[in-house]
Order: sequence, then structure tokens, then C-alpha cells
Amino acid sequence: MRRFFREQGLSIAFLIIFLAALIGQSFAGYANNNEELEFHGLATIGYWEFVTSSDFLVDVAENWQSEFLQFFLFIFATVWLVQRGSPESKKPGDEGVGTDEEQLVGPHAHPDSPRWARLGGPAGWVYSNSLLIVMGAIFLLSWFAQSLGGTTVANEENAQHGMPSETWLQYVASPEFWNRTLQNWQSEFLAVGAMIAFSIYLRQRGSSESKPVGTPHHTSAVETE
Repeated sequence: MRRFFREQGLSIAFLIIFLAALIGQSFAGYANNNEELEFHGLATIGYWEFVTSSDFLVDVAENWQSEFLQFFLFIFATVWLVQRGSPESKKPGDEGVGTDEEQLVGPHAHPDSPRWARLGGPAGWVYSNSLLIVMGAIFLLSWFAQSLGGTTVANEENAQHGMPSETWLQYVASPEFWNRTLQNWQSEFLAVGAMIAFSIYLRQRGSSESKPVGTPHHTSAVETE
């Protein structure tokens, strides 16, 4: 058991941090929501009612979709684009999907390679692009959940002000929806860009996201292997 936790420590640590943050968000959001209800002279709601509400769904899905969009675009971009000196990039000249021999697929697979790496045809293509496919699917599902929840919340607010309800298409075309969405997207893109650029010149000893401390700035991490 100790070996399992040591070898899976990174995943477990971030899972715990994620759950702690999500639970913390639920309690903070619950308290804030009831404060607003009391301010408007309305009855407060219970915790379970809040965490199953469209308000909570929108706040959670809004952040999830921007995070998975960030990784989807970053994974795709690093296939074809390079940044000299960044450990987040392949070295210049290595752009593209690589040969079957380099990727250890088909007849070039090793005995301990994943079984799917030995397959050709559609199944082999799906596995070769499975990371991008899953990241893109989670992004789309989160974006759709955000838009559905947002439509419900917007219509609840419209009803309180005696305004007509909106359809889903009207809501996703509204400035409010894209204002909230683009606020998250721009911050994610800034963070990725900063990581790519900063890691050329800055170091963190012992981190796999950094080049070794003494590696020249112009050298990418893959060139030191």
C-alpha cells in the first residue's frame, strides 16, 4: 500500500486538493447564495438544494471547460509548433506526429507497449489520438453543461424581473455568456503562454516541468535526454 501511494503520489495529491477545493467552493457558494437571498427578502435554501442547483453547476462547469480547452489546444499545438529552449516543447525540426518507429506503434511496438499501440487502422488511430479526444470531449461536455445551467439561471433572473425567458440558442449567443466564458479562456491561455516562456530562462530544481538547472537556455528538455 505504501508503494502504491508513493508511485501514484502526484495523481492522489491533486485529487485530494481538487476535492478539498470543490467542497470548499460548495460551502462558500452556499453561504454567498443564501446571503443574496436574504438581502432580497427571499427564503434561504438547504445545502443539498444548492449543490444540485443550476447556479452551482454553472460555476463548476465554467471552470472545468476552460481548463480542458487549455490542455486540448496545448496538446494539439505541441504536435506542430515548437518553442526553442522550452521544456514544454519538442526541439525545432521535430514538428509533426513522428514516424511509426519513433512512436513505437504497429510492428515497432515493444513487448511491454500498450496492446492498442500494436493495432493499425481506425482502432490504432483512435488510441494514437486518445489523449486529445478525451480532453476535447470533456471540454465540450463541460461547455454544454455550463450553457444549459446558464440558460436556467438566466431565465430564473428574467422571471424575477418580469422579462421573457430565453432559449438555449439565445443564451449562448448573448454577451453575458461570452463575457463569462472569455474571462476564463484568456486567463488559461495567459498561464500556458507564461509557462512556456518562463521555463526557457527560469528553473525549478527537481521538477519534471523544468530543465536541469545548468542546461543552456536555448536547449529544450528533450535535447538533454
